[in-house]
Amino acid sequence: MAQIADLTAVELLQHYRRKALSPVEVARDALARKALHEPAINVFCGGAEEDALVMARASEARWSKGEPCGPLDGVPATIKDNIAVKGWTNFKGSAVTSKAPADEDAPAVARMREAGAVFLGKTCMPEFGWKGLGDSPLTGITRNPWKLDRTPGGSSSGGAGCAALNIGCIHLGTDGAGSIRIPGAFTGVFGIKASYGRVPAHPISVMGFLAHVGPLTRTVEDAALALSVIAQPDHRDMTAMTTPPPDYRIGLADGVRGLRIAWSPRLGYVKTVDSDVARLTENAARRFAELGATVEEADPGFTDPLETLVTLWSAGAALALAPFGAEERARMDPGLVAVAEHGAKVGGPAYADAFLYQRNALATRMAEFHTRYDLLLTPTLATTAFEAGRLTPADGRFGDDWIAWTPFSYPFNITQQPAATVPCGLSDEGLPVGLQIVGPYGADALVLRAARAFESAFGWETISAPRP
Repeated sequence: MAQIADLTAVELLQHYRRKALSPVEVARDALARKALHEPAINVFCGGAEEDALVMARASEARWSKGEPCGPLDGVPATIKDNIAVKGWTNFKGSAVTSKAPADEDAPAVARMREAGAVFLGKTCMPEFGWKGLGDSPLTGITRNPWKLDRTPGGSSSGGAGCAALNIGCIHLGTDGAGSIRIPGAFTGVFGIKASYGRVPAHPISVMGFLAHVGPLTRTVEDAALALSVIAQPDHRDMTAMTTPPPDYRIGLADGVRGLRIAWSPRLGYVKTVDSDVARLTENAARRFAELGATVEEADPGFTDPLETLVTLWSAGAALALAPFGAEERARMDPGLVAVAEHGAKVGGPAYADAFLYQRNALATRMAEFHTRYDLLLTPTLATTAFEAGRLTPADGRFGDDWIAWTPFSYPFNITQQPAATVPCGLSDEGLPVGLQIVGPYGADALVLRAARAFESAFGWETISAPRP
């Protein structure tokens, strides 16, 4: 039998059915690997190991009677630190937030609990998720398992690090400008943000309609399983879909034959892309033709929507920091404080213009583009993982603003479309590179199907321990 550390969620469930493994064995193994690797990578920030064992024992009892409570029964999982877990503190990566335990589960957490998942702990993130990196004043620097002096990206940094080492199988994250896809690409794992509203959230993010909840996993099949659970409706989110999701595992293996796929290496405006990223993502995009799709190079035809993002993002940061005074802000990440101060100056008409007109114009352009193409492929990021603790690479090629090296991710938060990252190879330095797959709004199953087709045909490398 394979080592527990190598098993996916789907494989664990098969072992439970055959009584070849128990959820308690699996939980103990995951907690042991957490203790072993945590000093090197710093991915956990809260939770209680005894809670995990209690959940595992309850799952074991259900499986012993042949009565699992749901499709995740006994599957180990982690939760990002800005998603509420009842009884656990929701730090949000900050040393100044309330330490009181949450009094209820967030919708996705509630669905996972109902489905029998075993919660290993809360995972690290930058303060209030304001940037695509993995450090915060609360927990310090989270490191990339592929190379410990590099960032894992963010803001779902801890979950991505756990996924890379398979410390748990399903890792719940959030994505407001790329925060699932960025660390997914930097750490060589799969990550997807479904169409906005497909996964309910509560309380709603200060980033509003930019912010998505979704899974980071080692395999596409595990993500499809997770999304089928967490996308169930919840009355607490008035912006969420009220219809149940499909079972995303159905049709997952149907492939991409006959699809029309656009490959856009620079979205028509991106100036700087590292050579390894350009080479590996183009090779990956062209391989979809080997799978039976028609692949053409085509740009969607919009200009960089950075100003729209900054208006919405900074105003959200201002709202997040509104309860905190000067003494508390002095203990916060200075970059977050600067963004919030900028956002406080955004006027109502400017925000409404970005929220209503600019956002709608971009979404309409992409809807028109998808009348010609079923899917859009781009690099996920413009670079591979760089030095941990920095906002941008030290050589200055992206300037000093972190958003400059992730120009491919945030447009599709503005449009609210489903977007995923799949590992597509290693750079000359041995660091993962991600290919982004974008679908029309509502076409979450199609994005998963394309990702699974690529994974099945070409696969990707994994690691079992941090690399120095």
